[in-house]
Amino acid sequence: MYFTDRGLEELEERRGDEEVTLSWLAAKMRAFVDANPEFENAVERLATYLARDDEDDE
Repeated sequence: MYFTDRGLEELEERRGDEEVTLSWLAAKMRAFVDANPEFENAVERLATYLARDDEDDE
C-alpha cells in the first residue's frame, strides 16, 4: 500500500456517497494548489490524466 492510499481511503469513507461535479473538483484542486504551490506539478498531472482518461476507450 502506498502512503497516499490512506488519504484516498479517508476520502472514500468520509465523502464516498456524495456526488460532485468536475467543476467543483477543479475548484478544490485550484484552492489546494493556491495553498500548496509546491504540489502544482502533481495536481496538473492528475488533472491532465483525469481529463484524458477516456481517450484509451475509443
